[in-house]
Amino acid sequence: MKISESVRAAMVPDQNPMHPGFTSMYLIGTNGSQSLTIDSGEAMERYQWFLRGYLAAIEKAEIGLTTITHHHRDHSGNLKWAQAQLKTEVMVPESGKSLLRGMIPAVVQTNKGGDVIELDGGVRVDVISTPGHSVDSTSYYIEKEGVLFTGDTLLGSSTTTVGNLSTYMKSLQTLLALPNLKVICPGHGAIVNDPRERLQSYVDHRNERERQIIGVLQGGRQMTSWDIMMEVYPKLSEGLRRGADGNVRQHLRKLIDEGVIKEYAGTPRKPPSKAKIQREREHARQNTALIRRAKALEAKMSREALRAQENPMAAQFIEPPRFELS
Repeated sequence: MKISESVRAAMVPDQNPMHPGFTSMYLIGTNGSQSLTIDSGEAMERYQWFLRGYLAAIEKAEIGLTTITHHHRDHSGNLKWAQAQLKTEVMVPESGKSLLRGMIPAVVQTNKGGDVIELDGGVRVDVISTPGHSVDSTSYYIEKEGVLFTGDTLLGSSTTTVGNLSTYMKSLQTLLALPNLKVICPGHGAIVNDPRERLQSYVDHRNERERQIIGVLQGGRQMTSWDIMMEVYPKLSEGLRRGADGNVRQHLRKLIDEGVIKEYAGTPRKPPSKAKIQREREHARQNTALIRRAKALEAKMSREALRAQENPMAAQFIEPPRFELS
């Protein structure tokens, strides 16, 4: 899907309720020379096939450099694969490099807020530090074309989860101040063609959520974050409740820091023993191996079924029947 003169989107359908609609990888370059890809997708074959197929069928070009918006696996999972299979150089946010241990090639470049990635054809990509969703969340901006890449800082079809609300709100204000902003390319969901309105709606949404939380606690009520979430989000799908509870806790932390509310410490559970942790890890490892074998068997059966449609029924006949007109 073409976004602007130098930007295309490879949008992979995604059924994860936290990734509404699509998980997207963005391709930036001009005149048939592929220079930069933003985000690599999750380390799953469908993302790899989709990207490789898009490059071969649509782009007919190669990637020179791959970077990411943040360290989460649905954005960074294919960095090693991209270097090995697509022969691309890899760049990651400096603030997230330590969080990517084991997920990136031995040699990578890094970027930080204020850097500029210069591409062939005069395409200039500004690097903007936008922490909040994660500590290393990074946005990229092509000011000349008005195209902003936000990763999970702003999504296309829903609100996002936040790790630090105070820094997140500052990041939204940074993006609102960008000149010539025309379109937002999010990590998940539809392309955003009303960028300033959407960014402002995120700010307004967070402010309104804060007012709701304060309202729920009126009258001297003492409530857990989960109970607050259930009142603030009464119709929320069950699969999204944990994420919503995380958002509520971020609001609570901000309000505590501002002196608006106070916290009464809970009683934490006793942490599991090292032996139990080891057993759980081994159980998870065995389950992962079992799933991998099952997928391999399923693929083998699918290939055998396809071959059966392509070849005669040799297993039923030594010499198959023959036919002629009577």
